[in-house]
This record gives sequence, structure tokens and C-alpha cells, in this order.
Amino acid sequence: MSKPSHGILKDTLGACVSGVLWAAFFGLFVNAFQLVVPLYMLQVYDRVINSQSIDTLVMLTLLALACLLFLACIDIVRARVFIVIGEMLAHRLSVPTLQAAMIRALKESSTQSSQSMRDLHELRQFVTGGPIALPLDALFSPLFLAVLFVLHPAYGAVSTAAAVLLIGLSVAMEIVVRRPARDANDEALRAHASVGAAIRHAEIIESMGMLGRVARRWHADQSRALHKVGARNAGMRAVVATSRAVRMGVQILMLATGAVLVIRHEVSPGTIVAATIIMSRVLMPFEQLVDGWRHWSQMIEAWRRLKHLLAEGESARQATPMAVSEGRLVVDRLGYVPAGTDKAVIKGISFALDPGEVLGILGPSGAGKSTLARLLVGVCPPTSGGVFVDGHNAYTWERESFGSAIGYMPQFGALLDGTVGENIARLHEGASEEAIAAARRVGAHEMIGRLPFGYETRVGEGGFALSGGQRQRVALARAFFGNPRLIVLDEPNSHLDAEGEKAMLAAVREAKANGATIVIIAHKPSLVESADKILVLRDGAIDSFGPRETAIEPAAAKPGLPAKTGSNVAQLPVRRVNAP
Repeated sequence: MSKPSHGILKDTLGACVSGVLWAAFFGLFVNAFQLVVPLYMLQVYDRVINSQSIDTLVMLTLLALACLLFLACIDIVRARVFIVIGEMLAHRLSVPTLQAAMIRALKESSTQSSQSMRDLHELRQFVTGGPIALPLDALFSPLFLAVLFVLHPAYGAVSTAAAVLLIGLSVAMEIVVRRPARDANDEALRAHASVGAAIRHAEIIESMGMLGRVARRWHADQSRALHKVGARNAGMRAVVATSRAVRMGVQILMLATGAVLVIRHEVSPGTIVAATIIMSRVLMPFEQLVDGWRHWSQMIEAWRRLKHLLAEGESARQATPMAVSEGRLVVDRLGYVPAGTDKAVIKGISFALDPGEVLGILGPSGAGKSTLARLLVGVCPPTSGGVFVDGHNAYTWERESFGSAIGYMPQFGALLDGTVGENIARLHEGASEEAIAAARRVGAHEMIGRLPFGYETRVGEGGFALSGGQRQRVALARAFFGNPRLIVLDEPNSHLDAEGEKAMLAAVREAKANGATIVIIAHKPSLVESADKILVLRDGAIDSFGPRETAIEPAAAKPGLPAKTGSNVAQLPVRRVNAP
């Protein structure tokens, strides 16, 4: 079985611990060497100017420059450590996140799951971009406070009070901003998803004059999102402005404190400059944490969404590859209720097919034929019962080994971004000969040869626009790629001409002769007549099932007898046969 999501996250965070410890180790030197400049200025004011020694100034300057060079090197190394941590996060979580996003998309039929990949990218940018270092730098603030107390307790007291104020502002930022930020992000995601879906259906919207209504709906969604973004930004700016005022006020207070101490002869004048610089370094992580809370808030929300996605996207798939040997198909009391509803789409279906058999599935629109097709190839988890190939559960089968033996063509044969050859070869590298063989098998080779770049023609977003029939032929070739043992075709001839349908039927006969198990969902009698068995679905249940010769009587045998009401099975009256 695949590793549970909490195990993936735990292992990933555990793997990052060593990197964070190394970053903290290098951070010790980075922060310690931040004292070089204030201590240098202290020595210049209190020692060099009083002694007027040029030799001392030169030595102090050379020593300070050497320390700053070492500081730069250590800082570069620490930045590289954060880059490695970010890359490791992306490497470990990318595949589980993509798998969980796919599972959510299948459950919800939603494109919002693509946000998960942006969340993963944002998490990586957060780690590699620097905001993650702020808490680590804040851990070294006691070091600088100790130096200030050594210079004079009053310096340390002023800096401590300022740090406490900035920490309070950070807490206020959490209270004031986090909830509005989450709501604003959710509203923005919904608005972007809505307009993205509209753009993908531009042809329908433009042809039927729906643009104005779509624009008004998007404008309403956008207005809600902008209102919540405005509320978030207003609160954030108020807290940030307050923190800046606090910082400048504390600097004035520090200078005034130093002036009083110098007047009382309790410290030297050089400590004023040194204490002001060191105090700025004490407060810098806290001030940046307030200013950079937007990055932290976005990271927290992205991590929350990823955690939720991985938790709900836990899969019962097996992790051990296993080849499909024969392709015998058994459907046992199969039931399916879509997520978010309580109405069964598939109701207790049972049948069996041996290798080399062809099953034709008929039924009216909305009978559950396409849902059954998705269940047969293990796309959706059954609510009850199961689909078994060679005795093993189709849904829990390790997907790569199962998919290599499955040919599936959905009702809308969508193609991936890439070349025609890559689509047919299912993105396998170095499989051009097999892709050409699959195209020849379904009669698509010559059609592909007439494309601008043949098999190298790019399709998908920004690619060459194929017609419906061309897309269907490419999708058919993809389904027959690699001589699969189980082939499921959902209305494979809906966009085919007579020549294309003839080639497809020839490919079905060839696959049948090679021992493949074939399921064809169709409306045309020509495809039904090539089947060994017929299954008729009505309202998600079996209406009839049996051998073609007994389940369907040729229309010529009963002239004038119409098809059942609501069915698209043209002129093929069905005799009711008990289903197993």
C-alpha cells in the first residue's frame, strides 16, 4: 500500500531537521559576526580617536574586513543549505501531492486541485527565499542583548522592552490578519477557478452570447475577493505602520539613554553608536517578522491546504508492481455513490468476461455507462462490491503496471500537452515505433501523416487544433498502444466517419483475436453487432445481460418494433435476460 499522508509529511519534516540544524549552526557564526561593525566603531571612537594611532586604525580595519569576508562566505553557505532543504521538500512531496491532486480531481471533478502544485511551489520559495531564517535569527537575539547589558544595563533594558513590543505586534498580526487572509485566499481561488473554467469553454460562451453574464458573475466573485483582500491588507498595514513607529521611537529613546549615560560619565561616547547598531540587530528579526507576515501567512495556509489534500487523498493503491497476465474481468455486486451525494449511480452490477470476449454496453443517457467504464479501469473507488482483473482488485492495483496493460478511451478523448506521438505512446520515451504501430492498428497513421509535423505535431494548450474526429483517432491509438489485455472504449465512434469506424472495428477484431478482453460502450448497432455479449443499463442497474444472439434480436426479425423509450439503441429491441 502507499504510505499514509501523515507518514509522508512526518518523514519529510524529519529529513529536513538535519538541514535546519546545520542552518542554525551556520547562523550562529552569521549572527555573531554581526557584532563586527558596532565593535569596530566602538574601538574607533573610544581608542583610535583618543590615541590618534593610525597603526591601530589600520589593524582594526583589516581585521574587520577579514571578519566581514568570512561572514559573507558563511552566509552563502547557509543560503545554500536552505536551497537544499527547499529542493528536498519539493522532491519528496511533489509526487504524493500530484497523486493526491489527481484523486481529488477524480472525486470532485474540479480543477481547483491544481492549486496544490502552486502551494508546493510557494512552500519551496518560502524555504529558499529567506523568510524561514527569521525565527532562527531571533533565537540569537539573547546574544546581542547580553552584549548590550555588558555595555550598560540601561541599553539592555531599552532593547528588551522594544523586543517585547515587536513580539506583541507579531501576535496582533496573527490575530488581525490570519483569518481574513485565509478567507481572502479562498475567495481569490474560487474566483480564479471560475474564470479559468469559463475561458476553457470560450467557444460555448461566445457562440451563445453568454459573455456578459459570465463577466457579471466573475465580477461579483472578484468583488467579494477584493473586499476580503482589502480587509486583510488594511489590518496588515496598520500593524506594520505601528511596528515602524515603535522601531524609530526606540532608536530615539536609545540615543537619549546613551546621552544621559555619557553625561553622567557612566559610559563612553562610542557606546552610543555601538548600542544603537546592536539594538537594530536585536530588533531586526522581530521587525522583519511583522513586515514579512504575509509570506508566513501564505506559507501557513499553503501548508494547511497541502496537509488537508494529502490527508483526504490517501490512496489504497498497492505499491508493488504486478503484471496483468490474461485480462479476465469479473464485476461483483458493483455499486457506486458519487462523493457529496446519496444517490447511487451504479447499483449492484455483476458480470464476467473471459479473455477474447467483447462486451457491448447499451443504455439511455444518464444510465451510468461512463461511470461504469471509469470503475472498470480503476479510476474511481467502488462504494460496494468490486472490479477484479485476473482475480485482483482493479482499483487497488499499482497504477503503472496496471495501466500498461489497460487501454482506455473516455467519452471525451482529451489529449495531454505534447506531441501526437507522445500522446499515443502515453509519454513513454523511445516508443515511436510502438506508437506508429498503434496508429496503424486503428487506421490513424495516414491522418497523422497529413498533420503539419506528423507525429511531432504538438497538441494541447497552444498546440495545433485537431478536429473532434482527429482527436478521437489519436485517443483510440493511445488506447490500443502496447497490445493491452483489457480495453474499455466509451463511445469510440462518436466523431468517426465510416472509414474511421471500419478501421476501429478491425482493431477490435485484431485485439479480440490476440486474447484481449474488450468492453465497448456504444449507441450504434454496428458496434453492438460485433460484441459477444450485451449488457443494457437502465438507471444504474442491469436491465438485461447475455450473449448477443439471445440478448438482442435483430431488428429484421421484428419489423416495426421500436427501441425502448428513452434509449438510444436504435432499432435493436432488447429481450430481458436475468443478470448473474
